[in-house]
Amino acid sequence: MEKPMPKKFKIEPLNWLLLAVPAAVVLELTHAGGPVWIFIVSCAAIIPLAGLMGRATEHLADAMGPGIGGLLNATFGNAAELIIALLALRQGEIDLVKASITGSIIGNILLVLGLAILCGGLRHPRQVFDRTAAALGATLLALASIGLIFPTIHYELLKAGGPERVADPSLNLLSEEIAVILALMYILSLVFTLKTHQHLFAGPECGPEDKIEPEWSKRTSLIVLLVATAGVALMSEFLVGSVNAAAEAMGMNKFFVGVIVVAVIGNAAEHSTAVLVAFKNKMDLAVTIAIGSSIQVALFVAPVLVFAGMLMGQNMDLHFSLMEVVTVSMSIAVLALVAQDGESHWMEGALLLGVYVIIALAFYHLPS
Repeated sequence: MEKPMPKKFKIEPLNWLLLAVPAAVVLELTHAGGPVWIFIVSCAAIIPLAGLMGRATEHLADAMGPGIGGLLNATFGNAAELIIALLALRQGEIDLVKASITGSIIGNILLVLGLAILCGGLRHPRQVFDRTAAALGATLLALASIGLIFPTIHYELLKAGGPERVADPSLNLLSEEIAVILALMYILSLVFTLKTHQHLFAGPECGPEDKIEPEWSKRTSLIVLLVATAGVALMSEFLVGSVNAAAEAMGMNKFFVGVIVVAVIGNAAEHSTAVLVAFKNKMDLAVTIAIGSSIQVALFVAPVLVFAGMLMGQNMDLHFSLMEVVTVSMSIAVLALVAQDGESHWMEGALLLGVYVIIALAFYHLPS
């Protein structure tokens, strides 16, 4: 029996951004440069730390088998975004938390998938992916959008009844009930993808000669995961603490920061992975990364934040602004159109990116 080929260790280009971690600590302690530089350097530091968390999770998943490994990937896939949101929630930045949820969903659907399809399509004129898996992802996201629409409608009806009706506890109760349903659907989707219909989401079989020995051992992966998680938590603390002053200094409203800036930072490592695999004509994997990440945010991260708000005494509900609900719904509709035929070309990627830029401009010009 042939031994798997050892994988050579190499320094990824993103890892050079780890130098931003001590720089952010120095800026926070000395207050040099003000909140703008603390915000920028903290954002830069989160990118490689999130990438290390993803790599460590993948190595642990490989070591623990497909069942537990799939669960690990599903649970920790958006750990960086969840940590940022939890710290923002603890500080009462509810609008920023909700905006980051919206930004992660539309960012993965439009920006990540759009870049992957564009870059892959420039090298391969026609790329194919599993239509059933993509359709299931679009359906799950449609369910999530319904979970956002009804609390928003409920809030608007309460607001129409007068200022005193806005404080009605029924909105929080409705959000908590919907969060339970979304979490249940997420668990069922894991059973579907990891157990009953895993063949739809499995990549091509590799022969013994293609197998590569993991770069990190299980112990090393666990240590890297814990250290990177602590680093993301610390950098997120700096980011959230400086976001208001930095946004005001840079002329950006909080919605734009949450929907575009924070969401892109939290998903940067995932963006590069999706683009690289699409460039190698592994479109199934690229689509799974983009859609799967959005599903995790909508059906796992959002309910967790609602439950965390209950424990922290924060008024975290699933009522989003009309702008956010509309952009999420439109993004999912565009995804359904792109995914319906099971194939893609570079023009579809350009269209997705065009929609994302339009949405980004709309949030940038949104009145404070």
